[in-house]
Amino acid sequence: MKNVGEAPHEELATGERSTRNRVARSILDHGPSTVAELAERLGLTQAAVRRHLDALTGDGVVEAREQRVYGARTRGRPAKVFALTDCGRDAFDQSYDKLAADALRWIADREGGNEAIAAFARARIAAQAGAYRRAVETAPPEKRTEALAKALSADGYAATARNAPHPQQGEQLCQHHCPVAHVAEQFPQLCEAETEFFAELLGTHVQRLATIAHGDGVCTTFIPKISHNASASTAGRNPA
Repeated sequence: MKNVGEAPHEELATGERSTRNRVARSILDHGPSTVAELAERLGLTQAAVRRHLDALTGDGVVEAREQRVYGARTRGRPAKVFALTDCGRDAFDQSYDKLAADALRWIADREGGNEAIAAFARARIAAQAGAYRRAVETAPPEKRTEALAKALSADGYAATARNAPHPQQGEQLCQHHCPVAHVAEQFPQLCEAETEFFAELLGTHVQRLATIAHGDGVCTTFIPKISHNASASTAGRNPA
């Protein structure tokens, strides 16, 4: 990863640069975060976190936004959170976005349009399915979302599993980083194929609530509670 939050003319002490990178990395790993959350995770004062966020914001690495609320909104003004910009994500992931987008556009123009892209997206997921399937099938039913999150993290998605706002209803699978976000912005079939695969793998209908490709700070998928028997009977199916 290249250093973030450092203007070309600015001389930063090694400790300052390291701490600033830690702030940005924490946002990458955990998604949009408040000052208080960052301070607690990093063992810093809130004043120190604000100072680094001011610098990162000034350099276009992070941006402030209102915290997204799922379900009923509580009283009071929504908390301010800080999310990585596209520039900030690029500091962590040097990808071949333009090459990939050009290749997919070539497929769409010559091989059948959107249907060809959808077929490619499903084939791509199928090629990666083995590790995810092994992780899920070897986990207890109540731990399968967490197992999928760990497998996704191993592929660079910085994923976590957490209870939904109403835990009795289900869980949320959160992907705080997407290596193909810039391409998925142009070709949503990539996100759609991934969502279909999660549903097949976990044995239940899932709902994509937010995506990095559409400008959200994190890809969030809602996974409803299902019976253990239903999960066990469907987890072994192969993706389309």
